[in-house]
Amino acid sequence: MKSASLPVERRRAPGAASRFAAWPGAVLVCVVLAIALAGSLAVGARFVPLDEVVLSLFGTGDRNVVNIVGELRVTRTVNAVICGVALGAAGVLMQALTRNPIADPGMLGVSAGASFGVVAGLSVLGPLGVGGAIWLALAGAALASAVIFWLSGTRFAAGSPVRLILAGVAFSAVLAGASQAIVLTNETVLDAFRFWRVGSLTARPVDEALPLVAFIVVGVILALLLGPALNLMALGDDSAVALGVKPGVVRALVLVAVTLLCGTATAIAGPIAFVGLVIPHLLRRLVGPDLRKVLPLSLLAAPAMLLLADTLGRVIGGGGEVQAGIVTALIGGPLLIAFVVGKRTAGLS
Repeated sequence: MKSASLPVERRRAPGAASRFAAWPGAVLVCVVLAIALAGSLAVGARFVPLDEVVLSLFGTGDRNVVNIVGELRVTRTVNAVICGVALGAAGVLMQALTRNPIADPGMLGVSAGASFGVVAGLSVLGPLGVGGAIWLALAGAALASAVIFWLSGTRFAAGSPVRLILAGVAFSAVLAGASQAIVLTNETVLDAFRFWRVGSLTARPVDEALPLVAFIVVGVILALLLGPALNLMALGDDSAVALGVKPGVVRALVLVAVTLLCGTATAIAGPIAFVGLVIPHLLRRLVGPDLRKVLPLSLLAAPAMLLLADTLGRVIGGGGEVQAGIVTALIGGPLLIAFVVGKRTAGLS
């Protein structure tokens, strides 16, 4: 009887340990996010001490500091948090849906699809407010998500994450080329589009960005609810069906969530790549592959990365500014190469 009970205890121990292993990771992510938030408000062309930052948030203290922090930096900080939440969750969902550890909404064309939707709408309808841009961005993101989902099931890309990435990059390039063709031949579209084409957190004021949070909230709720089902689908569709999951329904809902998340982020800040690629990788190494842990932590870690990228862009700009989308590309590009050619991903091609 004793010998029979030992394997049961040994099986339980790792599960219990894994539940508690997520807490140190969560604390670390929260600390990094807090540092990123403080840095975003304090660091820039002019460094502002934290005590003055706090005063400026309440509208008191030096008027110049109030203008810098209370208006300019708060806008980009809020936009970074909103877009970071959306891009982090979308990246986790894309990688889970395609079973591709190097998938990313930016590289697979979802962000480019959202941008193309906005550009096409601008060329037909003229200048749009954020209320009109969001629907165009969602339509473009939905189209791109459907194409990527179809590509993931084709003979060319199925079973080869690298091939899917190559197909997604090519599709993204086609959409980007079409957008550029419209922009360069229409001066009105160029004026409206140039402010956020490389991913800028200053493209929309806070009062325009906050109403769009509702779309992201719906996308995040869907993502969190779909996490357990996606965990089971990682075992294979047959196993998932046997456990009561409907893969077709789950995939459709994932595409809805990715469309809401990525389309909204693009409507606010323009296309920002690599956040959805880097964050899921880091979190899986930190807390394991369970999406019930990875998804909630992505809602904290992705905003931290985007805030740090935006702050770094202000520092290296030398009085000017390097857009957040450019900085994330500078960070994510080498990491993508490392993921593809490194020993851990050598077996993916």
